[in-house]
Amino acid sequence: MPNLSVVNVPGVQMSIGDLHGLDSSPTQTPAQTRSASPSRGSNMPHTSDEAAEFITKLSDMASFRDVTDATDPDARAEAESTKAEGIEARTVVIRESEEQMAVTEDGPDQSTSKTLSPTPTRAHSQKLVSAIDGSRDIPVTSKIQILLIYFMFNLGLTLYNKAAMIMFPFPFLLTALHAASGMAGTQLLLARGVFTLKNLSGRDSALLSAFSILYTANIAVSNASLAMVTVPFHQTVRALTPVFTVAIYRITFTSVYSIATYLSLIPIIVGVMLASYGDLSATALGFFMTLLGTLLAAVKTVTTNRLQTAGLHFGALELLHRMSPIACLQSLIVAYVTGEFDQFAPQLLGINGVVILLTNGVIAFGLNVASFEANKRSGALTMTIAANVKQVLTVVLSVMIWQVPIGAMNACGIALTLLGGAWYGRVELMGKTSKTTESSLEEGATTKA
Repeated sequence: MPNLSVVNVPGVQMSIGDLHGLDSSPTQTPAQTRSASPSRGSNMPHTSDEAAEFITKLSDMASFRDVTDATDPDARAEAESTKAEGIEARTVVIRESEEQMAVTEDGPDQSTSKTLSPTPTRAHSQKLVSAIDGSRDIPVTSKIQILLIYFMFNLGLTLYNKAAMIMFPFPFLLTALHAASGMAGTQLLLARGVFTLKNLSGRDSALLSAFSILYTANIAVSNASLAMVTVPFHQTVRALTPVFTVAIYRITFTSVYSIATYLSLIPIIVGVMLASYGDLSATALGFFMTLLGTLLAAVKTVTTNRLQTAGLHFGALELLHRMSPIACLQSLIVAYVTGEFDQFAPQLLGINGVVILLTNGVIAFGLNVASFEANKRSGALTMTIAANVKQVLTVVLSVMIWQVPIGAMNACGIALTLLGGAWYGRVELMGKTSKTTESSLEEGATTKA
């Protein structure tokens, strides 16, 4: 019997092992031959000419016979069996050769993706913000519920602040009161075991301190800019907060939103500008400060989301608990520097004033918890949209409660903002539905595979 461990083809000598697992054993099946083949390496043909030469060698090997034993029936039968095995092995190698050449043309991972997972789509290749801001896997009903709670507390505090500021015209002391309320409320809930605290490193503590500075700076810059520009101008510029948020995700995280989401932002932003239309006078410094405050608001919103959905993964209560003491201290320092302590006369508050401030603090605590939780579930951009919609709802309530007169342009702006908000909500709902369907299809494909 000839030795088939080495195949002699004119001008070429190669072992069976060089043919990627081709075995001369008559008991090996084609499936075993394929499974025994190692990953495609440098010995595989990479061009059509090399493949043709390779197949020719295999044909010569398959038809190889020992002529001295050609007249022996047993030798002839074994030779025919060897030929059949060679043909089967040749089919395997041809298939692998074709796949190798396809991989060379289409990219290194195409053949693997075809067998292990569904064909990637354009949506899969894009890095959407919803995949990193924690909102992708949150049910739509959960988002709606927390946003409604956020709106309730936000509108309530806005209206209550109007009343409180009449008798207590100290914005930084009022901010310190809100932070102190958050500190007291979370301490009570911590003592009752509602939440627990994580062990933080020095770096984590420094990160929280930086966030509290950002929180206070956002309030300070916003209040300072209000002294240099008119309220309509301030609200018009602040309506651009969603644009800054989109830019932050695009530049910092190289992430994008869907085209439908971008389009839905247009009526919201334009609507707020129209609803706030009025005296748009401002100084150059006032314009800069308002723009800076808008940027800080977007950075604060994105940072709040990242602290809860990436890295430290804080819950809303823990984040508020850790941030409130530092924010309270910083607000008191700013209040002292701006002279609010000198103007404040506690004896003029009376019992009614104390009750109003305490109630204000309780509402602020509820708003802070709802705001952090809504940011975690819905994402930073949704929170900036909600802030814009809240702005026009405040105008609507002002008209209803205090009969504040508005013009036709303001009314059109309110309607446009509300329609834009509804459109954005529909885009979010459709996005969630499509992601759920897409996940189901992927799971089904994986199961079948």
